[in-house]
Amino acid sequence: MMRAERSSSVLCPAVRALAVLAAAALPLGAQTVAITGGKVYPVSGAPIENGTVLIRDGRIVAVGASVTVPGDAQRIDAAGKWVTPGFINSGTQLGLVEVGQVAETRDAFARGNESVAAAFTVWEGFNPASALIAPARADGVTSVVLVPGGGLIAGQAAIIDLVQGSTAEMLRRSPVAMVAQVGGSQQAGVLARGELIVKLRELLEDARAFSRRRAAFESGDTREFAASRLDMEALVPVIDGRLPMLIAVDRASDIEAALKLARDYNLKIMIGGGADAWMVADRLAAAKVPVLTGAMNNIPSSFSALGTRQENAALLRRAGVSVAIVGNAGGGDEEAFNVRNLRFEAGNAVAYGMSWDEALRAVTLTPAELFGVANRVGSLQAGRDANVVIWSGDPFEFATRAERVFVRGREFPVPSRQDMLTDRYKSLPPDYTKQP
Repeated sequence: MMRAERSSSVLCPAVRALAVLAAAALPLGAQTVAITGGKVYPVSGAPIENGTVLIRDGRIVAVGASVTVPGDAQRIDAAGKWVTPGFINSGTQLGLVEVGQVAETRDAFARGNESVAAAFTVWEGFNPASALIAPARADGVTSVVLVPGGGLIAGQAAIIDLVQGSTAEMLRRSPVAMVAQVGGSQQAGVLARGELIVKLRELLEDARAFSRRRAAFESGDTREFAASRLDMEALVPVIDGRLPMLIAVDRASDIEAALKLARDYNLKIMIGGGADAWMVADRLAAAKVPVLTGAMNNIPSSFSALGTRQENAALLRRAGVSVAIVGNAGGGDEEAFNVRNLRFEAGNAVAYGMSWDEALRAVTLTPAELFGVANRVGSLQAGRDANVVIWSGDPFEFATRAERVFVRGREFPVPSRQDMLTDRYKSLPPDYTKQP
């Protein structure tokens, strides 16, 4: 009996939480929403004082200072507020790693092949019911790029929107990049850096040969390749220049090796992490290679990142490099439960020399452009999906709150665990230890 009572008391909060989720999943009463009177930052254009963002059926239909609001629209007064596109975190394992120390909740790494996993489609292991999604969305992050980890070739990345639903419903585009690593901690049987570069070159050569001689491969009339057929198939778009390779690398010399690799094989590449990228900013700018980096850490996380500095993003932008702001690779803040801290990374970038406008672009339109979804998200323009956030003030300030968050035109007031804990302890029991 006591066990049954305990089970009932534990389940009741869970049932209530499910009821809240179900209510939040219902469609909005009004199909047309007008956010009026706020300071609107379209990102693709100049800020608009006392602006209006008009949303219909999940899409933005008008943005401006003199937008006609239909009589049947649901009006949201944003006077004194700031209105921006939803933020995009360009590199995370949200929904792929729930508890870092529990192996069965980690789906960001291809365990079957620790060295080459080009065919690994990481989003197929995504958990759309992750408890970490709600706090990320509540802090204005409406889209994320899911990246695999580990190995020389970790696998393929995808971008999703933080709506409620199945993985297929959340998926925005896949794949958006092939993820590789040529520096940092030694991998693949404790290989030296030079060996990793040689192995990566071998893979690219094999992918090129496979692409040109598919029929011969199928009939068994080719030499043995360094990876499986599926991995070779997955690398063909990289060799053809249709899919960018996101190379996780920190040391300046490793970045130079990546640039040479891109030149030799005519690859489209991006640099992830890039702790020392500021040292080779001119070469990155000349090669038009973007960098995904952060601004939270100034302490090296490894011998490969001795040049870590918080001015990295600002120095790169000053040199003309496209920058998307993410949590610093290896610094700890990229953990899935800290996806919500993206705005503080951007704020730190501003504090260390990046302009405010560039920092906003680095968490909205720039990542949308890099991953091929700028025609749908990343800015407030007519025709874009309505990923919109209403902030109480400057989103990069610590005390600012995301007051309303819309993803694809729908608001998701789903409480996070943090919200539920706050509500639970708002009314504390009497402190009987105090003397009268």
